[in-house]
Amino acid sequence: MKYNLVCGFETHIELSTDTKLFCHCKVKFGSEPNTNCCPVCIGAPGTLPVLNKQAVNYAIKMGIALNCEINLFSKMERKCYFYPDLAKAYQISQNDLPVCGKGFVQLDSGKKIRINHIHIEEDAGKIKNESDGIYVDYNRAGVPLIEIVSEPDISSPEEAQEYIEKLQLTARYLKISDAKMQEGSIRCDVNISVKPENSSKLGTRIEIKNMNSIAFICKALKYEYQRQVDAIESGEKLIQETRRFNESRGCTESMREKENSGDYGYFPEPDLLSICLDEKEVNEIKSSLPEMYDSRIKRYIEMGVSEKIAKVLVKYVNVSDFFDKSLKNCKFPEKVANFIVGSIFGFLGTESKKEDFDISVSPEDLGRLVNFVSENKISMASAKELLVESLENNSSLGNKISEFLANDKGFDLDKVCEECVAENPGAVNDYLKGKEKALQSIIGGVMAKTKGRANVAEARKKILNLIKIQSK
Repeated sequence: MKYNLVCGFETHIELSTDTKLFCHCKVKFGSEPNTNCCPVCIGAPGTLPVLNKQAVNYAIKMGIALNCEINLFSKMERKCYFYPDLAKAYQISQNDLPVCGKGFVQLDSGKKIRINHIHIEEDAGKIKNESDGIYVDYNRAGVPLIEIVSEPDISSPEEAQEYIEKLQLTARYLKISDAKMQEGSIRCDVNISVKPENSSKLGTRIEIKNMNSIAFICKALKYEYQRQVDAIESGEKLIQETRRFNESRGCTESMREKENSGDYGYFPEPDLLSICLDEKEVNEIKSSLPEMYDSRIKRYIEMGVSEKIAKVLVKYVNVSDFFDKSLKNCKFPEKVANFIVGSIFGFLGTESKKEDFDISVSPEDLGRLVNFVSENKISMASAKELLVESLENNSSLGNKISEFLANDKGFDLDKVCEECVAENPGAVNDYLKGKEKALQSIIGGVMAKTKGRANVAEARKKILNLIKIQSK
């Protein structure tokens, strides 16, 4: 019997607000443990939370970008459970009335992954296992999160990967989160079941907690799918439970039986007022949204950039912004894109460095360099050399261009071509006999004499003309 994978996600995204959700503590990754927390963060008696309006606006931005209904009335609630990283034994979250309702994420195939809702909540602290004991760092406690809850519409690891990548891109383009999985600013709880093909009845739902790597999410889905299929076919009864993914062993492991919403004892947060919005406020937020990645891909393709390169550019919001700025005084988008994806990406190497795109080269100078290449004032080889030197030395590309042009004494291409044709009679004869490759040795001589600065197409044209004259 064939079985279908059925998967839904609960995706937590940390918001890049200046301060936490209910206090004035800074939101800062990598600080010394317990240096960004206060009595409000840990729920000390007598403290009162104050809701961060910026976090609410960020949640609305995400909701609009994901085609969600925006609820003009929502409220905060207490989700009660005990765990060491939750000092006050409850989490302020949303349940019955979240800020964003139903929406969807559209995959490249056209399939829509439905969003059930998006709600706001505070993050918990972080438990650290050290050699001499177990410690809790409350720096993360109170950091604002949005939780995006999808319907069980994902049916393959590939769809899961695309769904998460689109959430990452959306958050980054909106500039509401850096969405770095390696730093925990986006984490996923994956709900998975299997069902017989063509059956409408869903199987037993298993949750895999706290996934923070797309590669591991895909591995966990593949493993868990097969584990559940094997269990069903062997007659084993699956129970609703929470599991973890063991990265070293490449398998999922049981943690506990799955809690239901009733187990958390939700009730309205007594220390916070309800969130009341109006249409004007929502429309103002909507009008402030930037151009998103799907629109940029379409625009880049219309400029003449290949679809493959366009998708690479928009994968990193800082790169896409840099590309757009490079074209302000440059009309050669395909050449600019090739320099970015080729020379600059080759220098940066890692995904993290591409995301940050912290380079010494300004977009204006890259556009200027491309203009000089297109005007045959700087050869492609020299342009790549100048660009790489600027990147490696963390220096100004504009200064490098100016120095190069000032020191360039120029050359007479006609004269150089005449010399190379005269110096290679054997290659000329071979070409006249039909050996096309023989021409390359003459062109190579031109490039050597001009130190790579000659325009290859122009040199080829001049050499062919000289050979034609000579053969008469």
